[in-house]
Amino acid sequence: MNRVSSCFFSRNILKLFFSLVIICSSNSSFAAGEKISYPQLNWSFAGILGTFDRTSQQRGLQVYKEVCSGCHGMRLLAYRNLKSIGYNDDEIKAFAAENTVNTINDDGEIVERPARPSDKFVSPYPNDKAARAANGGAYPPDLSLIVKARPDGANYLHALLTGYVEAPAEKNVPDGMYYNKYYSGNLIGMPQPLYDDGVEYADGTKATPYQMAKDVTAFLAWASEPEMEDRKRLGISVMLFLLLLTALSYFAMKQIWAPIKKQ
Repeated sequence: MNRVSSCFFSRNILKLFFSLVIICSSNSSFAAGEKISYPQLNWSFAGILGTFDRTSQQRGLQVYKEVCSGCHGMRLLAYRNLKSIGYNDDEIKAFAAENTVNTINDDGEIVERPARPSDKFVSPYPNDKAARAANGGAYPPDLSLIVKARPDGANYLHALLTGYVEAPAEKNVPDGMYYNKYYSGNLIGMPQPLYDDGVEYADGTKATPYQMAKDVTAFLAWASEPEMEDRKRLGISVMLFLLLLTALSYFAMKQIWAPIKKQ
């Protein structure tokens, strides 16, 4: 490569570099301008020592069943997994049997049967196209991993469920859209799902939108990461073991080097 070609190549590299810098800066500014701050709740499962609130999770399952399951599936969760949040085998069998699944009999025919504990949560739609057709072309997301799939997931979900307010006068809300102060762009296709006394809690807890949103978020946080408590316990055990090993190593070193230091 001669000197002229080298200079030309270098200038092009510099132009490309500065162009990328400008683009990245613009994108960062745009992202920063759209950033939404969600109210930070004190979740029982937050932090290294956090654990799930079983009572809240069971209420959250009720909210999902009575409010959310008509549109949103949970394809990664099996009915038998509910044993982890305090349900016994008979309760799980009864809960699963409220739904039906398609199966193939000995004659090769498709027939319906009651769902079993080993089955995954039954989807409200037979397929993706049916889901879109029932929701004006929008696909209602599966909720199995929704808390893990969103930044600041638990706070995001709770804010979204409680963020429906009257739109400002200058804001045009098209038909089929709803105003939500915590949703990016503020226009969302999902109508407000939670209202006062939308469900009747078995334990007598007042079913406010705030409470129902907190309970269903706790349930979905567990569904997104059911092994969280085991992982935290293992992590704490490992840390304690390493601290003990460090202390023993330190004292062993002191004992080994003590005679040498005396010389």
